[in-house]
Amino acid sequence: MVIPIHDDNPTRRTAVVTYVLIALNFVFFFTEPVVSHIGVGSQTAAQVCQQQRYFDQHAAIPYELTHNKPLPPHVYRIGTTAGDVDCVVTETGKKPYLSVLYSMFLHGGWLHILGNMLFLWIFGNNVEDRFGRLRFLLFYLFCGYVAAYGFAYGNAGSTTTLVGASGAIAGVLGAYLVMFPRARVTSIIPLAIVWIPVKLPAWLVLGGWFLLQWLYSSGSGVASGAGVAYLAHVFGFVAGVVVALLAKPLLRAPVRY
Repeated sequence: MVIPIHDDNPTRRTAVVTYVLIALNFVFFFTEPVVSHIGVGSQTAAQVCQQQRYFDQHAAIPYELTHNKPLPPHVYRIGTTAGDVDCVVTETGKKPYLSVLYSMFLHGGWLHILGNMLFLWIFGNNVEDRFGRLRFLLFYLFCGYVAAYGFAYGNAGSTTTLVGASGAIAGVLGAYLVMFPRARVTSIIPLAIVWIPVKLPAWLVLGGWFLLQWLYSSGSGVASGAGVAYLAHVFGFVAGVVVALLAKPLLRAPVRY
């Protein structure tokens, strides 16, 4: 496992769309119920229920996507530090296909959003530079939809909410791998209490990342106990690779350095 922190890959112009996407993700994050922002064990039962209802009302749910209709009123039993609590979710009336878009801007906690935005910050600017701003935005959203629906059809009966930008960002990583396989990516390798910075080619960093997602996606596509939709990452990444391969001859040449 390596953690990328920087790439040596210049761009022609400011990655406006990438930076706006990052800003919007943080804006949405700070408008979510407070459970996402306070320490573990600090939330009350009412706050846990509030966040669960919020995600049910706005986030993608595989069952809803595959049946194209919202869930009927239902009850979640959630464990909290004060014991189990039943959270009643009433009819949401949401449109499942729009919930995918909302989900791309929702996150479950600080580690979730910081990890996603780090990858988008490092790799998004170069992909946007090659695609152009509008095409990059459409590409980003397309990969997010492929990731969500791909995961949903692999878990058609699941009523667990899908939140996070990682499916769309996985598409950006796939495109980056196609366009800049030899770019040098400064990464940190955590070894016990020592973190070692190294420069590695993008094909190794991103290829290794995809391999891990592929391995973790076995079974339901969710790592046991981790709550991470690895299968969505796989679908998003493959979508990014395919689109980049098809579009590469039509895109502007990369910066030479």
